[in-house]
Amino acid sequence: MSGDSYYFGDNVNMHGGQGNTGMIKNQAPAADAAPVSPALQSAVEELLRLAQELRDRVPPAGAQVIDDSLADIGPAENAPSQDGHRALMAVAGIAATVGAVGQPVLDAVNKVLELLGAR
Repeated sequence: MSGDSYYFGDNVNMHGGQGNTGMIKNQAPAADAAPVSPALQSAVEELLRLAQELRDRVPPAGAQVIDDSLADIGPAENAPSQDGHRALMAVAGIAATVGAVGQPVLDAVNKVLELLGAR
């Protein structure tokens, strides 16, 4: 068996391009996953929309953080995972640093966290 290599999991290679925002995984939620409430789904959808608008108004490094985070927060049909919580905090940090223009995103993050019971 020496020299055999086994790899389990995702393998993504990207060479160049632009506007790469992450990997879409069309997987069904786990059978034991709790259904997402309509209020949480709506709040996540609103957050994703607002964050997408904000990314065009921040420096490139901030836009990259938002891009990386959106993949972990959404889609709205699934409750954010632990990585999603970290991503929510990253987006909130970017929104807080840009002041008034980021306030709607900060409010949306807080609403999602509240609906998740994390606030």
